[in-house]
Order: sequence, then structure tokens, then C-alpha cells
Amino acid sequence: MAADPSPDYALIDRSGAAGFIFFPRPDHGHPPPGATDHLVEVEPGISVGARFYAHDPAAATILYFHGNGEVAADHDGIAPLYREVGANLFVAEFRGYGASGGRPSFSSLVADAHPVAHTFHRILDEQGFTGPRFIMGRSLGSHPALEIAAHLPKRLEGLIIESGAANLRRLIAMIGADPEQGEGGALVEAHEAKVRSIRLPVLIIHGEYDELIPVSHAAELYDMLEGTERELQVIPGAGHNDILWLGQDQYFDTVDAFIHRS
Repeated sequence: MAADPSPDYALIDRSGAAGFIFFPRPDHGHPPPGATDHLVEVEPGISVGARFYAHDPAAATILYFHGNGEVAADHDGIAPLYREVGANLFVAEFRGYGASGGRPSFSSLVADAHPVAHTFHRILDEQGFTGPRFIMGRSLGSHPALEIAAHLPKRLEGLIIESGAANLRRLIAMIGADPEQGEGGALVEAHEAKVRSIRLPVLIIHGEYDELIPVSHAAELYDMLEGTERELQVIPGAGHNDILWLGQDQYFDTVDAFIHRS
């Protein structure tokens, strides 16, 4: 089942919400040995950065959209943990983050995921990568990941959402719109229909005590994805930004099982 055309998120941008949604941080450092940097043109004159931590063309590869305030280089020390469970990691940035140009907006956060995904597949094809491919989003990065899972699922074997939320109702209310009716209600309805259209297998990982996105949001996403195979893993005692370290064994055991389940 294919999703309808992607919702128009311009309502969020017109509200001026970018000022409190996004915390861009530039970074133009060089990749570590074995990794390569790439620029993906998302519109004429604007490109977003990506860093590819590749180790085995036959292994699984994850297209990963990072969280807010993060950049690709932050994963120089994290990518080896994915390598230990047999995964290459392709980390994509947003406008204004890392080596990317432009300024972030909610609309571009979602729309730019399309050229990023196309470039991801092209690079893997050109370099002879034959392993299964997955899409993953952490926190704010859950939105582009959900977009790709809904609209470009071909060639992907699954979706991983970590510390994310699919519910726009709280954000719509924060910008002064009504999430139940009018333009705000229409956006919420279209967005949730997109999420419900996802048919890829889904793994949801969330911290028990996430202070930014409560674990109840992970449960809401789980329920919204009732049309597909999904799993929810809650990391005991973990918050939003310490989930990877407090629950490292459970986190990567779960990722390992998910990407190798077939």
C-alpha cells in the first residue's frame, strides 16, 4: 500500500516554529579513516552532508537520520558499535547542520529525505554493496525516516525509530493551531495517514524515562503502525540522550536481531 502524496508541512514553517524546533550546528571536519563524506544536492545551490562508515559490502547498511543538535561527525565513535553487529552506517544531515548549506525548516527536513535516499541507493549500487538496506531515524530524524518508509520503501528491509515521535498533535497545538480541525487538523490527519500506510517491518527503541519525548509517544507510534510487523523495545532507566550508553547491550542486541532476522 503506497502512501498518498506527502502532507504539506508549510503550516509549521509559517508559524516560525523553526526557531524552537531546530538547533543547527556547523561542522566541516574530515572523516576518520575508512569513512567518506558526501554532499547531496537537495535543490539548486543547496546540498546536505552525509558521512558513510563502510566496512563490508555484503553487510547490512543503515541510512540514518540523526537527532537535533547532532551532526554526522558525532557518529565517528558510534559507527564502530554498528560495525560490531554487522552494519554499515550512512549518516545523513539536515540543512544548516554539519557540512550542509541552507537553513532548516520542517518542510525541507521531510522533503530532503527523498534525494538523500536516492543518493544512498546510488552510492551503494556504484560501490557494489549487496547486503540488505534499512532506514533509521533518531529523535527529530524520525520524521525523514518515516517519510522514506512511507513513500520509498522499495529496496528497504525495515525501519528503525529511536527516541522518536510520529504524533504532530502536540507540535500543532504549540504553534497555536487546532490539531482537531481546520488547517491544523487536516495536517495531523494527513500525517497520521502517511504513518499508518507504512508496511515495512518496524523496530521502535525508546528510553523508559525520556524527558523530551515521553515513552508514551513510542507506544502511540506502535499503535499507529498496526498494519505492519513491529516491535517496541523500552530501555530501562534511560532518558533521551543517554539511551545508547545506559542500554548499550540491549540496544545493539535488538538492532542486531532486527537487521539479521531473515
